[in-house]
Amino acid sequence: MKHESIAERRPIPARNSWVSIAIAKWLSEAGITPNQISVFGLLVGVGSGLALFLTQALPGLARPLWIACAAMVVMRGLSNMFDGMVAVEHGRASPVGLLYNEIPDRLSDVALMVGAGYSLGGSATAGWAAAWIALFVTYVRAVGSLAGAPADFGGPMAKQQRMFSIAGVAFLLGVTPMGWHPALGSDHASGLMAITLWIIVAGGLVTAVKRLRRAARALLATKS
Repeated sequence: MKHESIAERRPIPARNSWVSIAIAKWLSEAGITPNQISVFGLLVGVGSGLALFLTQALPGLARPLWIACAAMVVMRGLSNMFDGMVAVEHGRASPVGLLYNEIPDRLSDVALMVGAGYSLGGSATAGWAAAWIALFVTYVRAVGSLAGAPADFGGPMAKQQRMFSIAGVAFLLGVTPMGWHPALGSDHASGLMAITLWIIVAGGLVTAVKRLRRAARALLATKS
């Protein structure tokens, strides 16, 4: 079994750039396996959630922690791209590649969303809800594929949109004055991160419904 088949690959335009192709070639020639890249992606994925969580416990270090989160989300995204490139383009796929490809991503999703929920300006309820919806959106894709529909990575709130919504907000919080950060609620505890998480929840529900409808249409079309 391949790490990820070409038909099941998430469309990533950056995969076709000469820089990405050169880096993937270097990684393969250096003997770095797709599974190792996936594990690195898990480490930085969990690290991004931990950085957010620590902004509440260490408010004096909130700025560097927010920026560290954004950087680690970008590294996770690159890991998600390069593990597949090394596996497919360079023939380094492993029989357990799919497990390394999918399970670390789900753990990283939960860590990022829950970490954002407990971050400075976050909402624990929104964080857990976003983590749940991230898993559900992926579950819908997996069930659709098992039923025979094409793998559906469409949005409006797919994995990349979830990741980079959090990363963008974290970077914004890290580089702007504290006075610019909204504080909502009776206790002024909820802020921009909480708003973003609720947008992810709403967008995730829309994404799940759209994926279900597209899967159903594809499956019904095969019977006609």
